[in-house]
Amino acid sequence: MVWVPDGQFLMGSNDFYPEERPVHPVTVDGFWMDEHPVTVAEFRRFVKSTGYVTVAERAPDPADYPDAVPELLVPGSLVFRRTSGPVDLHDFRNWWAWTPGAEWRHPEGPGSTLDGRELHPVTHVAYEDAGAYARWAGKELPTEAQWERAARGGLEGKVFCWGDEFAPRDRMMANTWQGEFPWQNLMLDGYAGTSPVKRFPPNGYGLYDMAGNVWEWTSDFFRAHHDEAQHPCCAPVNPRVSSEQSLGERIPRRVTKGGSHLCAPNYCLRYRPAARQGEAVDTSTGHIGFRCVVNRRPQAERAEPGRKEPSSHDGAPDRPRHGPERTEA
Repeated sequence: MVWVPDGQFLMGSNDFYPEERPVHPVTVDGFWMDEHPVTVAEFRRFVKSTGYVTVAERAPDPADYPDAVPELLVPGSLVFRRTSGPVDLHDFRNWWAWTPGAEWRHPEGPGSTLDGRELHPVTHVAYEDAGAYARWAGKELPTEAQWERAARGGLEGKVFCWGDEFAPRDRMMANTWQGEFPWQNLMLDGYAGTSPVKRFPPNGYGLYDMAGNVWEWTSDFFRAHHDEAQHPCCAPVNPRVSSEQSLGERIPRRVTKGGSHLCAPNYCLRYRPAARQGEAVDTSTGHIGFRCVVNRRPQAERAEPGRKEPSSHDGAPDRPRHGPERTEA
């Protein structure tokens, strides 16, 4: 894990999507954060140790989805399907497919495997799954403020985790979509889907994959500052419920951060620290993962930014002195 120092930073952005506004100062206590998203190998150890079954692997309770057609009340998850050409970007069903049998072991559906992807971020994890892993590891999911503080890496007010230029000196800094979404992926970064963690440069705190690759769950409920986000490339709804239900109070939404390998400038420019999206807690997809934090202060000699501490799941962490977030103006 990497130490993220306490301090005040300017959270949000006034320059992109409405839900990121307004920019406001937030002060956060220091905390430890996983150096990279939880990988397939790490999640496999958790499942092997506990026998945990993810949300995507369980048949849903019909009482929770009274209006769903019976064919959808089976284990499964949402899988991205690249289109053959331009499509209507207002309908996420053009590229998201509800796929029975898709889950973390079979990310593209039955018949797909994790061979060669042990170091990729685990995907098809719902909010409940991420929380279960965090508890097993003696950790927690980060708050939205913690996540954004960490993603900025000490750079105040910059567009990206590394500065204001997307590809400085033509160097790709994150796993994102280059080309016209959802049909033309130029793969200038070398990847069509998820990538192994730590394949792109770390930010100023030594954290990897804080932009692109996979969206990451946070513990905060989603609240839009202005209009609700209308970019379902980033937040497809669970097909078992109507979009009106999932955007309302029936299915709670948590904030996800960081963007993914499916984010493209023509549709979802969200591989930025300020970007945020509300995701229904019952939904899992092939582009959402997570990482964890530990809310405890190190000894004085370990307090410098970027200092690494070995990860452990042998016991619960110490209690935080003041909590992850002290004030918000």
